Amino acid sequence: MKYFIGIISLLVLITSCNNNDDLSDAYGNFEATEIIISSQANGELLTFNLEEGDLLSENQIIGLVDTVDLHLRKKLLIQQIQTIKSQLVSINSEIDVQKQQLDNNLIQQKRVENLYSQGAATKKQMDDINGMVDVNRKVIISINSKKQSILDQIKGVEIQIEQIEESISKCIIKNPVNGTVLVKYAEKGELANMGKPLYKVADVENIKLKAYVSGSQLPDVILGDEVEVLYDKNMNSNTSTKGKVIWISNTAEFTPKTIQTKDERVNLVYAVKVLVKNDGSIKIGMPGEMNFVK
Repeated sequence: MKYFIGIISLLVLITSCNNNDDLSDAYGNFEATEIIISSQANGELLTFNLEEGDLLSENQIIGLVDTVDLHLRKKLLIQQIQTIKSQLVSINSEIDVQKQQLDNNLIQQKRVENLYSQGAATKKQMDDINGMVDVNRKVIISINSKKQSILDQIKGVEIQIEQIEESISKCIIKNPVNGTVLVKYAEKGELANMGKPLYKVADVENIKLKAYVSGSQLPDVILGDEVEVLYDKNMNSNTSTKGKVIWISNTAEFTPKTIQTKDERVNLVYAVKVLVKNDGSIKIGMPGEMNFVK
């Protein structure tokens, strides 16, 4: 009897080992980096050319927020610059007049200095011409200061125009990455407030399998290594493809309830991400399996 029980126990152990051999090394689910694209401007959504499932390319223009108000403000600022610049005409004329007077007074100053050295001019004449030269120079400095103030005003308005041009550019809705539209949140004609979600996109051509391995398996997982990835083709068979390990968690976590492990006794696991080239048959959230390439 004891011999018979021993045989049964051995058969159960062998069967259990064989079942483990049939299991994949790790299990998980496929995921993709999802990006929610939000409006960067306020206004009516004049165009919005996309639908869920559309494949978008990077920098593809897919919509436009009304820019009429921004263009009117820009036009007003351009007119303001022209008005300010008109002041420069008279300022430059004043500078030219003062420079001419300074040149004349410098010539006269030289003459008076020569006469004074010969005793043919008085000290008062010398002081008067020196005073006139000083006044000319101070006036030129003062006018140049006014000119700089006007130039600063122009620069300030030009900065405002640049800000408006930046705002106008943000009214053009450009898709930031190659990907597929997962969810569409807005429609043409709606008000697109700044920060309002417009659509969600994800790169599903390069999808990731997030799987979990035990501590004993961790030495077999190496960044950059090629692994076998399995996913459901139909109810009765799996499809095999290749993947590359791109991330390994350095922190253990409790085994997620929905995740199967090769050794059911394992309570702590490490997350691993495998990059997989997707032909369109792998969907976000689908279960997947991973095997180390021996």
